[in-house]
Amino acid sequence: TTGSDHWVAGAYLTAIKPKKTAGADATVGSPTIDQVIAQKIGNDTLLRSLQLAVEDPNASSSNCGEGYSCAYTNSISWIGLPSPPGEPMGTAPLPMELDPQVVFERLFGSTGTPEMRAARLLRRRSILDSLARELARLKNDLGPADRRTINQYTEEIREIERRIELAAKASTEVPNVDLPPGIPEQFDEHIKLHYDLLALAFKADITRVATVLGARDLTSRVYTYPKSPLFPEGGTSVSFHGGSHHQEDPAQIRRYAQLNRYHVSTLGYLAEKLRSIPDGDGTLLDRSLILYGSNMGNSNQYHHYDVPHFLVGGADGRLKGNRHIAYDRKTVTSGNLLVSLLDMYGIEQGQQGDGTGRLEDL
Repeated sequence: TTGSDHWVAGAYLTAIKPKKTAGADATVGSPTIDQVIAQKIGNDTLLRSLQLAVEDPNASSSNCGEGYSCAYTNSISWIGLPSPPGEPMGTAPLPMELDPQVVFERLFGSTGTPEMRAARLLRRRSILDSLARELARLKNDLGPADRRTINQYTEEIREIERRIELAAKASTEVPNVDLPPGIPEQFDEHIKLHYDLLALAFKADITRVATVLGARDLTSRVYTYPKSPLFPEGGTSVSFHGGSHHQEDPAQIRRYAQLNRYHVSTLGYLAEKLRSIPDGDGTLLDRSLILYGSNMGNSNQYHHYDVPHFLVGGADGRLKGNRHIAYDRKTVTSGNLLVSLLDMYGIEQGQQGDGTGRLEDL
Protein backbone atom coordinates (compact mmCIF):
# COMPACT_ATOMS: atom_id res chain seq x y z
CA THR A 1 0.00 0.00 0.00
CA THR A 2 0.98 3.64 -0.37
CA GLY A 3 0.44 6.99 1.28
CA SER A 4 -2.80 7.28 -0.66
CA ASP A 5 -4.32 5.27 2.17
CA HIS A 6 -4.54 8.44 4.23
CA TRP A 7 -8.03 8.94 2.78
CA VAL A 8 -9.27 6.80 5.68
CA ALA A 9 -9.84 9.90 7.83
CA GLY A 10 -12.85 10.54 5.60
CA ALA A 11 -14.05 6.98 6.24
CA TYR A 12 -13.75 7.12 10.03
CA LEU A 13 -17.45 7.78 10.67
CA THR A 14 -18.86 6.04 7.58
CA ALA A 15 -16.88 2.77 7.20
CA ILE A 16 -17.00 3.40 3.46
CA LYS A 17 -13.99 3.87 1.21
CA PRO A 18 -14.32 7.34 -0.34
CA LYS A 19 -14.40 7.91 -4.06
CA LYS A 20 -10.88 8.25 -5.48
CA THR A 21 -10.84 11.75 -6.89
CA ALA A 22 -8.95 14.96 -6.36
CA GLY A 23 -11.81 17.06 -7.73
CA ALA A 24 -15.00 18.65 -6.53
CA ASP A 25 -16.89 15.33 -6.86
CA ALA A 26 -15.33 13.98 -3.65
CA THR A 27 -17.80 11.87 -1.67
CA VAL A 28 -17.69 9.49 1.27
CA GLY A 29 -20.73 7.45 0.24
CA SER A 30 -23.11 8.37 3.06
CA PRO A 31 -23.53 10.99 5.76
CA THR A 32 -21.21 10.40 8.70
CA ILE A 33 -22.95 8.97 11.75
CA ASP A 34 -22.51 12.17 13.75
CA GLN A 35 -24.71 13.90 11.17
CA VAL A 36 -27.25 11.08 11.23
CA ILE A 37 -27.43 11.48 15.02
CA ALA A 38 -27.63 15.27 14.70
CA GLN A 39 -30.68 14.92 12.44
CA LYS A 40 -32.32 12.91 15.24
CA ILE A 41 -31.41 14.93 18.35
CA GLY A 42 -30.11 18.29 17.10
CA ASN A 43 -33.14 20.00 15.58
CA ASP A 44 -34.12 21.77 18.81
CA THR A 45 -30.71 23.32 19.40
CA LEU A 46 -29.08 26.50 18.15
CA LEU A 47 -26.39 24.51 16.35
CA ARG A 48 -27.35 21.11 15.00
CA SER A 49 -23.71 20.07 15.31
CA LEU A 50 -20.29 21.53 15.95
CA GLN A 51 -17.07 20.59 14.13
CA LEU A 52 -13.67 21.48 15.61
CA ALA A 53 -10.06 20.98 14.54
CA VAL A 54 -6.69 21.59 16.14
CA GLU A 55 -4.50 21.91 13.07
CA ASP A 56 -4.53 24.28 10.13
CA PRO A 57 -5.04 22.18 6.98
CA ASN A 58 -2.59 24.48 5.18
CA ALA A 59 0.24 23.95 7.66
CA SER A 60 2.68 21.14 8.57
CA SER A 61 1.15 18.51 6.30
CA SER A 62 2.98 17.54 3.16
CA ASN A 63 0.10 16.31 0.96
CA CYS A 64 -3.35 14.76 1.03
CA GLY A 65 -2.70 11.33 -0.45
CA GLU A 66 -2.06 10.16 -3.99
CA GLY A 67 -5.07 10.91 -6.15
CA TYR A 68 -7.41 11.69 -3.23
CA SER A 69 -9.03 15.02 -2.44
CA CYS A 70 -7.74 16.98 0.54
CA ALA A 71 -11.38 17.08 1.69
CA TYR A 72 -10.91 13.52 2.98
CA THR A 73 -8.18 14.56 5.40
CA ASN A 74 -9.60 17.97 6.30
CA SER A 75 -12.94 16.82 7.75
CA ILE A 76 -14.40 13.79 9.49
CA SER A 77 -17.98 15.15 9.33
CA TRP A 78 -19.96 14.93 6.08
CA ILE A 79 -23.59 15.74 5.34
CA GLY A 80 -25.84 14.03 2.80
CA LEU A 81 -26.95 15.90 -0.32
CA PRO A 82 -30.16 15.45 -2.34
CA SER A 83 -29.63 13.34 -5.45
CA PRO A 84 -31.75 12.48 -8.50
CA PRO A 85 -33.84 9.29 -8.33
CA GLY A 86 -31.66 6.22 -8.92
CA GLU A 87 -28.44 8.12 -8.29
CA PRO A 88 -26.22 7.39 -5.26
CA MET A 89 -26.43 9.90 -2.45
CA GLY A 90 -23.97 12.76 -2.66
CA THR A 91 -22.09 14.06 0.37
CA ALA A 92 -20.21 17.21 1.30
CA PRO A 93 -17.63 17.87 4.03
CA LEU A 94 -18.41 20.19 6.91
CA PRO A 95 -15.56 22.59 7.72
CA MET A 96 -13.79 21.91 11.01
CA GLU A 97 -13.35 25.21 12.87
CA LEU A 98 -9.81 25.92 14.02
CA ASP A 99 -10.20 29.24 15.87
CA PRO A 100 -11.67 29.09 19.42
CA GLN A 101 -12.68 32.75 19.10
CA VAL A 102 -14.88 31.95 16.11
CA VAL A 103 -16.34 28.98 18.00
CA PHE A 104 -17.14 31.22 20.97
CA GLU A 105 -18.95 33.76 18.80
CA ARG A 106 -20.98 31.02 17.12
CA LEU A 107 -22.00 29.69 20.54
CA PHE A 108 -22.58 32.86 22.55
CA GLY A 109 -22.67 35.77 20.12
CA SER A 110 -20.03 38.34 19.26
CA THR A 111 -17.75 40.12 21.67
CA GLY A 112 -18.93 41.85 24.80
CA THR A 113 -20.43 40.98 28.16
CA PRO A 114 -23.40 38.61 28.48
CA GLU A 115 -25.60 41.71 29.00
CA MET A 116 -24.34 43.31 25.79
CA ARG A 117 -24.92 40.08 23.84
CA ALA A 118 -28.44 39.83 25.27
CA ALA A 119 -29.19 43.43 24.23
CA ARG A 120 -28.06 42.74 20.67
CA LEU A 121 -30.26 39.64 20.54
CA LEU A 122 -33.23 41.71 21.77
CA ARG A 123 -32.69 44.30 19.01
CA ARG A 124 -32.56 41.58 16.37
CA ARG A 125 -35.79 40.06 17.74
CA SER A 126 -37.50 43.46 17.58
CA ILE A 127 -36.48 43.90 13.94
CA LEU A 128 -37.84 40.46 13.06
CA ASP A 129 -41.15 41.20 14.84
CA SER A 130 -41.59 44.37 12.77
CA LEU A 131 -40.76 42.52 9.57
CA ALA A 132 -43.26 39.74 10.34
CA ARG A 133 -46.06 42.32 10.85
CA GLU A 134 -45.26 44.02 7.53
CA LEU A 135 -45.29 40.68 5.70
CA ALA A 136 -48.69 39.80 7.19
CA ARG A 137 -50.17 43.05 5.85
CA LEU A 138 -48.48 42.58 2.48
CA LYS A 139 -50.06 39.15 1.91
CA ASN A 140 -53.53 40.69 1.65
CA ASP A 141 -52.59 42.34 -1.64
CA LEU A 142 -50.81 39.38 -3.30
CA GLY A 143 -51.84 36.50 -5.52
CA PRO A 144 -51.51 32.80 -4.55
CA ALA A 145 -47.99 32.31 -5.96
CA ASP A 146 -46.63 35.38 -4.22
CA ARG A 147 -48.35 34.39 -1.00
CA ARG A 148 -46.54 31.05 -1.09
CA THR A 149 -43.26 32.92 -1.47
CA ILE A 150 -44.12 35.18 1.46
CA ASN A 151 -45.17 32.16 3.56
CA GLN A 152 -41.86 30.47 2.88
CA TYR A 153 -40.01 33.65 3.82
CA THR A 154 -42.07 33.92 7.00
CA GLU A 155 -41.12 30.35 7.96
CA GLU A 156 -37.47 31.25 7.49
CA ILE A 157 -37.95 34.23 9.80
CA ARG A 158 -39.56 31.97 12.42
CA GLU A 159 -36.51 29.70 12.22
CA ILE A 160 -34.24 32.70 12.82
CA GLU A 161 -36.45 33.71 15.76
CA ARG A 162 -36.13 30.20 17.21
CA ARG A 163 -32.35 30.39 16.99
CA ILE A 164 -32.29 33.85 18.57
CA GLU A 165 -34.35 32.59 21.51
CA LEU A 166 -31.97 29.69 21.97
CA ALA A 167 -28.97 32.02 21.69
CA ALA A 168 -30.48 34.32 24.32
CA LYS A 169 -30.95 31.36 26.63
CA ALA A 170 -27.34 30.32 26.08
CA SER A 171 -26.07 33.84 26.71
CA THR A 172 -27.83 34.05 30.08
CA GLU A 173 -27.14 30.50 31.23
CA VAL A 174 -23.39 30.67 30.61
CA PRO A 175 -22.41 34.04 32.12
CA ASN A 176 -18.98 35.63 32.51
CA VAL A 177 -17.27 33.69 29.73
CA ASP A 178 -14.25 35.52 28.37
CA LEU A 179 -13.72 35.69 24.64
CA PRO A 180 -10.74 33.51 23.60
CA PRO A 181 -7.89 35.55 22.10
CA GLY A 182 -7.53 33.46 18.93
CA ILE A 183 -5.64 30.33 17.91
CA PRO A 184 -3.16 29.25 20.61
CA GLU A 185 0.34 28.30 19.50
CA GLN A 186 0.53 25.21 21.70
CA PHE A 187 -1.58 22.15 20.94
CA ASP A 188 -2.19 21.48 24.64
CA GLU A 189 -3.77 24.88 25.22
CA HIS A 190 -5.63 24.76 21.91
CA ILE A 191 -7.39 21.42 22.37
CA LYS A 192 -8.24 22.09 26.02
CA LEU A 193 -9.77 25.43 25.05
CA HIS A 194 -11.87 23.68 22.41
CA TYR A 195 -12.96 21.13 25.03
CA ASP A 196 -13.88 23.92 27.47
CA LEU A 197 -16.09 25.50 24.82
CA LEU A 198 -17.57 22.14 23.92
CA ALA A 199 -18.49 21.47 27.55
CA LEU A 200 -20.14 24.89 27.78
CA ALA A 201 -22.08 24.24 24.58
CA PHE A 202 -23.39 20.95 25.97
CA LYS A 203 -24.16 22.53 29.34
CA ALA A 204 -26.24 25.31 27.74
CA ASP A 205 -27.81 22.86 25.25
CA ILE A 206 -26.57 24.94 22.33
CA THR A 207 -25.56 21.75 20.55
CA ARG A 208 -25.77 18.04 21.35
CA VAL A 209 -23.40 16.68 18.71
CA ALA A 210 -19.76 17.55 18.06
CA THR A 211 -16.69 16.16 16.34
CA VAL A 212 -13.06 17.06 17.00
CA LEU A 213 -10.26 16.30 14.54
CA GLY A 214 -7.23 16.02 16.82
CA ALA A 215 -4.56 15.63 14.14
CA ARG A 216 -4.28 15.19 10.40
CA ASP A 217 -2.70 11.95 9.18
CA LEU A 218 0.30 13.48 7.47
CA THR A 219 1.13 16.08 10.07
CA SER A 220 4.77 16.71 10.92
CA ARG A 221 3.84 18.46 14.16
CA VAL A 222 5.96 17.89 17.28
CA TYR A 223 4.14 18.28 20.60
CA THR A 224 5.05 20.07 23.81
CA TYR A 225 2.93 19.89 26.95
CA PRO A 226 3.14 20.59 30.68
CA LYS A 227 5.46 18.33 32.65
CA SER A 228 3.74 15.99 35.07
CA PRO A 229 4.38 12.67 36.81
CA LEU A 230 2.72 11.00 33.83
CA PHE A 231 4.75 13.01 31.28
CA PRO A 232 8.03 14.06 32.96
CA GLU A 233 9.71 14.85 29.63
CA GLY A 234 7.24 17.65 28.76
CA GLY A 235 7.11 16.92 25.07
CA THR A 236 7.96 14.62 22.19
CA SER A 237 10.97 14.52 19.90
CA VAL A 238 9.10 12.64 17.19
CA SER A 239 6.43 14.01 14.89
CA PHE A 240 3.02 12.40 14.64
CA HIS A 241 3.44 11.11 11.09
CA GLY A 242 7.13 10.31 11.40
CA GLY A 243 6.58 8.43 14.64
CA SER A 244 3.78 6.38 13.12
CA HIS A 245 6.33 4.71 10.84
CA HIS A 246 8.29 3.13 13.66
CA GLN A 247 9.78 0.31 11.54
CA GLU A 248 8.76 -2.13 14.31
CA ASP A 249 11.73 -0.86 16.33
CA PRO A 250 10.93 -1.20 20.09
CA ALA A 251 12.60 2.13 20.95
CA GLN A 252 10.66 4.00 18.28
CA ILE A 253 7.44 2.23 19.28
CA ARG A 254 7.93 3.42 22.88
CA ARG A 255 8.33 7.02 21.73
CA TYR A 256 5.25 6.77 19.54
CA ALA A 257 3.29 5.13 22.36
CA GLN A 258 4.17 8.03 24.65
CA LEU A 259 2.86 10.48 22.05
CA ASN A 260 -0.40 8.53 21.75
CA ARG A 261 -0.66 8.32 25.53
CA TYR A 262 -0.48 12.10 25.70
CA HIS A 263 -3.20 12.51 23.06
CA VAL A 264 -5.49 10.16 24.95
CA SER A 265 -4.85 12.12 28.15
CA THR A 266 -6.28 15.26 26.52
CA LEU A 267 -9.54 13.42 26.01
CA GLY A 268 -9.46 12.59 29.71
CA TYR A 269 -9.56 16.36 30.24
CA LEU A 270 -12.88 16.55 28.38
CA ALA A 271 -14.32 13.56 30.23
CA GLU A 272 -13.44 15.09 33.60
CA LYS A 273 -14.95 18.38 32.48
CA LEU A 274 -18.25 16.70 31.60
CA ARG A 275 -18.19 14.69 34.81
CA SER A 276 -17.90 17.93 36.83
CA ILE A 277 -21.17 19.31 35.39
CA PRO A 278 -24.32 18.13 37.23
CA ASP A 279 -27.23 17.03 35.06
CA GLY A 280 -30.38 15.78 36.75
CA ASP A 281 -29.52 12.97 39.13
CA GLY A 282 -26.15 12.41 37.46
CA THR A 283 -23.57 14.31 35.45
CA LEU A 284 -23.25 15.47 31.87
CA LEU A 285 -20.82 12.60 31.28
CA ASP A 286 -23.53 10.13 32.35
CA ARG A 287 -25.76 11.59 29.63
CA SER A 288 -23.05 11.70 26.96
CA LEU A 289 -21.17 9.31 24.72
CA ILE A 290 -17.63 10.00 23.54
CA LEU A 291 -16.15 7.92 20.72
CA TYR A 292 -12.37 8.16 20.45
CA GLY A 293 -10.28 6.24 18.01
CA SER A 294 -7.95 6.00 15.07
CA ASN A 295 -8.42 5.23 11.40
CA MET A 296 -5.49 2.78 11.35
CA GLY A 297 -4.45 -0.32 13.25
CA ASN A 298 -0.72 -0.73 12.61
CA SER A 299 0.13 2.65 11.13
CA ASN A 300 3.62 1.48 10.15
CA GLN A 301 1.98 -0.92 7.67
CA TYR A 302 -1.07 1.24 6.80
CA HIS A 303 -3.33 -1.47 8.21
CA HIS A 304 -6.97 -0.38 8.28
CA TYR A 305 -8.15 -3.39 10.27
CA ASP A 306 -8.09 -4.07 14.02
CA VAL A 307 -8.34 -0.35 14.65
CA PRO A 308 -8.56 0.76 18.30
CA HIS A 309 -11.61 2.57 19.64
CA PHE A 310 -12.90 3.36 23.08
CA LEU A 311 -16.18 4.68 24.37
CA VAL A 312 -16.47 7.01 27.37
CA GLY A 313 -19.65 8.08 29.14
CA GLY A 314 -22.91 6.49 30.15
CA ALA A 315 -24.93 7.28 27.00
CA ASP A 316 -27.88 7.98 29.32
CA GLY A 317 -27.77 4.46 30.72
CA ARG A 318 -27.23 2.68 27.41
CA LEU A 319 -23.52 1.90 27.87
CA LYS A 320 -21.86 -0.11 30.61
CA GLY A 321 -18.30 1.02 31.26
CA ASN A 322 -15.13 -0.38 32.86
CA ARG A 323 -14.80 -3.10 30.25
CA HIS A 324 -12.32 -4.16 27.58
CA ILE A 325 -14.00 -6.12 24.79
CA ALA A 326 -11.65 -7.93 22.41
CA TYR A 327 -12.72 -9.52 19.12
CA ASP A 328 -10.87 -11.98 16.92
CA ARG A 329 -8.61 -10.25 14.42
CA LYS A 330 -10.08 -9.32 11.04
CA THR A 331 -13.55 -10.53 12.03
CA VAL A 332 -15.43 -7.34 12.95
CA THR A 333 -15.73 -4.27 10.75
CA SER A 334 -15.87 -0.64 11.85
CA GLY A 335 -19.33 -0.50 10.32
CA ASN A 336 -20.57 -2.87 13.03
CA LEU A 337 -19.40 -0.40 15.69
CA LEU A 338 -21.08 2.53 13.93
CA VAL A 339 -24.40 0.71 13.63
CA SER A 340 -24.23 -0.18 17.33
CA LEU A 341 -23.65 3.47 18.22
CA LEU A 342 -26.65 4.53 16.14
CA ASP A 343 -28.72 1.98 18.07
CA MET A 344 -27.90 3.85 21.30
CA TYR A 345 -29.67 6.89 19.85
CA GLY A 346 -32.72 4.96 18.74
CA ILE A 347 -31.64 4.96 15.10
CA GLU A 348 -32.11 1.41 13.81
CA GLN A 349 -30.27 1.68 10.53
CA GLY A 350 -29.40 -2.01 10.20
CA GLN A 351 -26.18 -1.48 8.25
CA GLN A 352 -23.52 1.16 7.82
CA GLY A 353 -20.72 0.98 5.29
CA ASP A 354 -18.85 -2.30 5.43
CA GLY A 355 -20.86 -3.45 8.45
CA THR A 356 -22.17 -6.99 8.65
CA GLY A 357 -24.29 -6.57 11.77
CA ARG A 358 -23.88 -5.22 15.28
CA LEU A 359 -21.10 -5.55 17.81
CA GLU A 360 -21.76 -8.43 20.18
CA ASP A 361 -21.51 -7.80 23.94
CA LEU A 362 -21.43 -4.00 23.60
